[in-house]
Amino acid sequence: MDVSTRVSADHGSLLDHLGARSPLAFLRNGDGIVGLGAALRLEFSGPSRVQDAAAAWQRVVASSSVHDAVELPGTGLVALGTFAFADSSAATSVLIVPSVILGRRDGVSWLTTIGDAPPPAPAGPAFAADFAEGALSADGYRAAVASAVDGIRAGAARKVVLARDIVAGIPADADLRPVIARLAQAYPDTFTFAVDGLIGSSPETLVRAHRGTVTARVLAGSAARGADATADATAASTLAASRKDVEEHSFAIRSVLTALAPLSEDLVSSRAYPLRLPNLWHLASDVTGTLTRGSSALDLVAALHPTAAVAGAPTAAALDLIASLEPFDRGRYAGPVGWVDAHGDGEWAIALRCAQVDGERVTAYAGAGIVAGSDPARELAETALKLRPVVDALR
Repeated sequence: MDVSTRVSADHGSLLDHLGARSPLAFLRNGDGIVGLGAALRLEFSGPSRVQDAAAAWQRVVASSSVHDAVELPGTGLVALGTFAFADSSAATSVLIVPSVILGRRDGVSWLTTIGDAPPPAPAGPAFAADFAEGALSADGYRAAVASAVDGIRAGAARKVVLARDIVAGIPADADLRPVIARLAQAYPDTFTFAVDGLIGSSPETLVRAHRGTVTARVLAGSAARGADATADATAASTLAASRKDVEEHSFAIRSVLTALAPLSEDLVSSRAYPLRLPNLWHLASDVTGTLTRGSSALDLVAALHPTAAVAGAPTAAALDLIASLEPFDRGRYAGPVGWVDAHGDGEWAIALRCAQVDGERVTAYAGAGIVAGSDPARELAETALKLRPVVDALR
């Protein structure tokens, strides 16, 4: 492929350039990339899906001619991707190279052309998604949490993340641009993404690789925001002191550091701190390090996924519990979503606060980390909080 990136006039809001039918985007605080059309689509499945994608991407890069006059993260040859959570998932994992990319970072705007831009699609009908319980009802979720707690206390695992699903119908030609815009405007500090029908705003960085440096933000443990400043401060301090949430967070940090160790050095993790989002608090830690052995962003994704923040610990035991207690395929929920470039650099988030749009059906997901001290009613309430961003956007 012939790829050309040049500096362009400011695009204004990148949200205004989204495609109506198959929007492609990865944005944060108004910066990032928006793709139009598809010059190349690669599909993967099974246990080696991320490793297969990394190898396929190397072949694409080797066969491409790239002229990049900007040289910023997200310029040049770029593919946006989303990967299924589970090895056995029926959901397709994809890398999509847009025909045209519009991007902006640090006040610099650019235009990347790889193929012909698609003709503009007309706006679809306005809609409001009315969600109902999915395969796992509220009562079923509480029962699943209780079963998980029994298993953890019996030694089956130390932590397991259990999710539930809700579903809605929308018009087949629904215009998803307003949904993505509402997410980006309501949650600017998160990664707002749209890739192959998966849309959402995730607060959690899986991994970022840029010119030899690796960074990640780990979130585990959460609490609802307070109704006023005093209650909000109390909620944050209570979360930071919560034995249950600190234990959950420590599992997540250890899993990330262990996974990154073979591919990086000088790894440092910050102390856990309360991270404020519009509708809840998270316990967060930031990890930084130096890449070794020429590792790419996709190599890091393969090593990290699934983290304890979305699966549990130990990983194999937690995945077994998920398979036995969740009566549905998670699809791409809690899987990696992001982009990779010709240098192997990229930004990848964990697909949280998201929904998958398949024709006239929308499925949204949310989960909670279960440990020995978990209360089923509280965990159900936590999933409701986490569902709010995407449910409100679709309504």
